[in-house]
Amino acid sequence: MAGIKDVAARAGVSSATVSRALSGNGKVSEATRRKVQAAADELGFVISYNASSLASGRSRNIGIVMPTVGRWYFSQVLEGAAAALIDAGYDLTLYNTSDGPGHRESVLTEMLRRQRLDAVIAVALKLTDEELGQLHAVGKPIVAIGGPLPQTHTIRVDEANISVLATEHLIALGHTRIAHIGGGEERERDFRLGSTRRDGYEQAMGRAGLESLHINSPDFSVASGVSAAKTLLAAPRNRPTGIFCASDEIAVGTILAARGLGLRVPEDLSVIGIDGHELGEVFGLTTISQDPRGQGAAAVAAVLSLLAQKPPEADWIQRFYPTEFVVRSSTSVPADLRS
Repeated sequence: MAGIKDVAARAGVSSATVSRALSGNGKVSEATRRKVQAAADELGFVISYNASSLASGRSRNIGIVMPTVGRWYFSQVLEGAAAALIDAGYDLTLYNTSDGPGHRESVLTEMLRRQRLDAVIAVALKLTDEELGQLHAVGKPIVAIGGPLPQTHTIRVDEANISVLATEHLIALGHTRIAHIGGGEERERDFRLGSTRRDGYEQAMGRAGLESLHINSPDFSVASGVSAAKTLLAAPRNRPTGIFCASDEIAVGTILAARGLGLRVPEDLSVIGIDGHELGEVFGLTTISQDPRGQGAAAVAAVLSLLAQKPPEADWIQRFYPTEFVVRSSTSVPADLRS
């Protein structure tokens, strides 16, 4: 079996350069890295990360902590991060904090400190000062997704502003009876996502001098959207002509509920969501995409920069992660304004 010296001889470099090029630890030019990788591929050589870890003090393992993987947003963040870590030659250890009472405390105070991790990515978790202090005390880089954490590089979208934008889209079309279907307690536990999106809606409605109408769904799911929308649309008097939903899944449920009641979208009802869920394209949903896969990849890029003792380069570390307004067929001018 070929060894590191054989690869070095084939590539015409030192063994130390081969180690740096294949492990990712240390500075090597891209041209040299490609040359070394080609030599390794020709000889069938694969670097031992166990040996590399002992030499570098790195485990090449990144911990990702999130409340659940059962929801679309979290699974998309995880997919984006996992793909980026594979490309960088890193392993991933996933910690789910919602598997029962005391599980979050166990994860944050014990498992993360015991596990050999190079860095931690916290997704939609508002860590207490004590929890954050424990993680920082370990001396590993920490990057957060979903909300600001003190002294921590954070990737987040401007929830309040995109909620204002979604509501103003309906107002600009001429709608005056605009309702909001928000999320329930599930998204209030950490960064008050549901409340923040509702605040943006109410801000836009107040600026326009319009009366707000709000109803909560139990969670950010299609089924909950159907139930909440049926309640909202069942009364024939003063029925809203536009609905801003706190998530795309709720919005899809709203479209299904409207159809079940004999209402046409967008002829009788305009619907807009937030997230960029793949179901949005199927249902022609106007939405504001926050690209959770991209957020996961961006968090990995930030972590790798910190591990290389470089500040993250992307603007979204200092500012908000970019979103995209996607206009489809679920929104239009209200029926009484059509010629």
